[in-house]
Amino acid sequence: MVRRETQTPTYWHNYQVSEADLEHITNLLIEKEQPRSIEELAQDIIAFRCQREEQIIKRELARGELYQPRHHYEVGQTLVFPALDYAVGEVVHVRPGNNPEYGSFQVARVRFENQQEREFAIDLQAPHRLNYDGDLVEEDGLLSPEELYELHGAPVREALTQYLERSDDFVRLAGRWFLKSLLVPINIGHLNLAEAVLDMADGGPLPTQVFLKDLDLPPEINQDLRIFSLNYALSQDKRFDEVGPAGQILWFLRAREPKPVLDPPRRLKPVQIPYDANALDPSLLLLERDLEDEWSEAANAPVGPVNEATLVLTFPHWCEGTLPLTARLKHIFPMGRTHRIRFLFQDAESGETWPGWVVHRQRYVFGLDRWYRDNRILSGAFITVRKGDEPGVVQVDLGRRRPTREWVRVAVPREGQINFEMRKQLVGCTYDELMVVAVDDQEGIDQIWRHGESEQTSVKQLLYHIFPELAKLNPQGTVHAKTLYAAVNVVRRLPPGPIFAVLMQDMAFLPVGDNYWLFTQDSAL
Repeated sequence: MVRRETQTPTYWHNYQVSEADLEHITNLLIEKEQPRSIEELAQDIIAFRCQREEQIIKRELARGELYQPRHHYEVGQTLVFPALDYAVGEVVHVRPGNNPEYGSFQVARVRFENQQEREFAIDLQAPHRLNYDGDLVEEDGLLSPEELYELHGAPVREALTQYLERSDDFVRLAGRWFLKSLLVPINIGHLNLAEAVLDMADGGPLPTQVFLKDLDLPPEINQDLRIFSLNYALSQDKRFDEVGPAGQILWFLRAREPKPVLDPPRRLKPVQIPYDANALDPSLLLLERDLEDEWSEAANAPVGPVNEATLVLTFPHWCEGTLPLTARLKHIFPMGRTHRIRFLFQDAESGETWPGWVVHRQRYVFGLDRWYRDNRILSGAFITVRKGDEPGVVQVDLGRRRPTREWVRVAVPREGQINFEMRKQLVGCTYDELMVVAVDDQEGIDQIWRHGESEQTSVKQLLYHIFPELAKLNPQGTVHAKTLYAAVNVVRRLPPGPIFAVLMQDMAFLPVGDNYWLFTQDSAL
């Protein structure tokens, strides 16, 4: 049987894009006038290679007789050699063979088209792998192009993606590829009209199809190509942002997006302080993981899919109306092709919905400022987040209870320094007693924050001031590491690692068990 290279794993695992492949997919895109995914293009190429191989086999076999050692051939006869990549040659001489092991046989000298000559055994009755009974191009048992793609599609996709990404002739949008030269022309007038439509819709979000009826694009071009061309043009214009979740393309006017979505609030930007993670003892490492700070890499190892998660609201996120985008919450909030995704929040109790934004690159979710104010939520409150009943909706649940006045920790600005007191506050939600922090003078706290930024106060200096302030609220004079983390983040955005490292390495801090610590003034001098 004729051997087909396309049926072997080695052929596909060594795949490289050829000029013939490019010509094929180019013609395909021109003919169909539809953008195609890399998966579709890879399948097209595998089917094309298989079809081309069959054509080559049939064409070459038609040029002469297939060489088999057991057959007899005469001078002047044309032979085809599949084992030599279907080389074609003419028999120019026949002589007797001489090898007692094989009995009587002859040797044919064959001159190939490149004028080189080689000798081959003929009339050989001994078994030989090039002898075959049956249809020489039998197709039974061959893997189909679809089956070959399932087995060997990965290296084809990878090589093709790398080639197309380097090429100036192709463009990709939302995972689909097309020829740049065949895109429908989109001019500045079209883009200005799209801007006006979005502006009338409060900035968006709107799907691309909404613009088509107003843009007067050539109707003879299929809609898929018109949509792709417009999407590409919008993506190249800085006035527009693609904000749809995975599977949807939705557009928004960048000028109408909330400022905290475009420019990360300063309170959410962590101060990057190197520290020795090996210095933390096992209990602090476990606490660091449990705190789930979005900028603590140790606490953000990949986790399996979840539909619901409860977290403790920290002061920086309380101030900015945001939530941290932790490893768990990433599974609940929408993903997309861009790092700013618009969705809907929903109050789990009232059912009310309002816009929210996922800012993946900066690891936060925006849109809860009014909800925090309306519900008198404190920093330290438990917030439950779960996937809504509809796609693109995320529920937030406060765990409400009847408001009562309770003694809670309050951050008080005094003479440019942060102090802490226990005061009665009206509380209508459940909270973590170790992390709760209320604020009566937000402007005063902001001034301390700005001053600390300008002075570049060290973590050690912060702890030397904040720890005694917290210790005076406890008769034992101890402070839990979780409380210290929450308090420090009132005036400086720090993940727990650098804070815990100072506790471990500075002799002024003594562990007393269960992650509680003492501050010894004498050691601090």
